[in-house]
Amino acid sequence: MTTEVDYYELLECERTADDATLKSSYRKLAMKYHPDKNGGCKDHEAKFKAISEAYDCLKDPQKRAAYDRFGHAAFKNGGGGGPQGGADFGGFSDIFESVFGEFMGGRGGRPNLRGADLRYDMEVTLEEAFHGKTTEVTVDVSGVCDSCAGTGAKPGTHAKGCSHCGGHGKVRAQQGFFMVERTCPMCHGAGQVIADPCRDCRGEGRTDKTKTLKINVPPGVDEGTRIRLSGEGEAGARGAPAGDLYIFLHVKQHAIFERQGTSLYAVAPISFTTAALGGEITLPGLDGESHVVRIAPGTQSGREVRHRGAGMPVLQGRGRGDLVVRLDVEMPTKLTARQRELLEEFRATETGEECPEATGFFAKLKAALG
Repeated sequence: MTTEVDYYELLECERTADDATLKSSYRKLAMKYHPDKNGGCKDHEAKFKAISEAYDCLKDPQKRAAYDRFGHAAFKNGGGGGPQGGADFGGFSDIFESVFGEFMGGRGGRPNLRGADLRYDMEVTLEEAFHGKTTEVTVDVSGVCDSCAGTGAKPGTHAKGCSHCGGHGKVRAQQGFFMVERTCPMCHGAGQVIADPCRDCRGEGRTDKTKTLKINVPPGVDEGTRIRLSGEGEAGARGAPAGDLYIFLHVKQHAIFERQGTSLYAVAPISFTTAALGGEITLPGLDGESHVVRIAPGTQSGREVRHRGAGMPVLQGRGRGDLVVRLDVEMPTKLTARQRELLEEFRATETGEECPEATGFFAKLKAALG
C-alpha cells in the first residue's frame, strides 16, 4: 500500500488553476524545499522531488488531461518516460488506445481486460487526521474465481485460439480506400474462446466476493487525500491484472479547531480585564499538550496570536504547522456592586487617551459634520 498525494494538493493549487498559477506556485515551493537551501534535509529533498514530479505532469496539456481523468492510474502499466523519470507515463498511450484504438487499429490487438479501479470514501476525525490510525474496511469486489483460478474455463479444460481472428483479437475490413480494424465479434478481442465455461463464474474468471482490508492512515492527511491499495480493486477478466482500490479521506468538522493546510485556527474568548492588563490563557491541543498563549496589554478583540509548531503534522514530511488563536474580548454581563463601583471610579478618571481609536473617531466625525 502506498499513499499518493494529489498533484494539485502538492502544488497547493485548485484543479481549475491555469498554467501561470501552476508555474508560480511550483517556483515558490521549489525555492522553499530545494535541498541546497535546507542543508541537504532528506525530507525536503523528497518533497522537492514530489512537487517537481507533479509540475512536470501538470504543465503538459496531454499529461494533465490524462491525470484529470484517471489520476495516478494514468501513469501505471506502461513503459518509462514519466514525469522526472519516476511516474510511469506509458499508461497514457494505453488510455489513448482504449479510446481511439477501435478506429486506429491499436497496438496489441487485445482489449484491456484489467480490472476496474474502485473508490471507497472514509471519514476520519480531526484527531485521527492528526495522529494517524490503522483500521479495517470491508468492500464488495469481484475476485478471482476459486473454481477455475481465473481462467474462465471449466476445471480440467482450457481456452482455445479464436478461429475467426486467428487469435489476434481483431479483424480487418475494407471500407472504401481504408482498411479498418475492429474487435473480433466472436472472441470480443480476447483472441481466445472458451467452449466449456466455468459454471461458477460463467466464463468471466471472477466472482463477487467480500473482503476485509487493513488501512494505514498516516498523520497529517487532509480532506481529499487518497490512499492507493495496489491490486485490491476489481479482479481482471480471465486472469488479467486486478485494478486498484482508492481510499478517499474526508475529515469531519471539529467543534473547536478549523483547519487550513497545516494551520489550526481557534477562537478564544477573554475577559476585558485580561485584554486591558495582559495575561495568558492555556489551550489544550490535538497533541494532548497544553499550550500557553500570552496576551499583550491593550489587546483588541479580533487580534490573532500565532503559537508556532502546535498545528497539524506535515503529511509525509517533518514538522508541524501553527496554532492561530483569534482573541474575542468578552464584556461582563453581571457585575457586583463593588465591581460597578470600581468601574465608575475608573470612568471618572478617563482622559480619552485610554482608547485613542474611539477618541479619534468622534473627533473625525465632529470635523466632518462641521
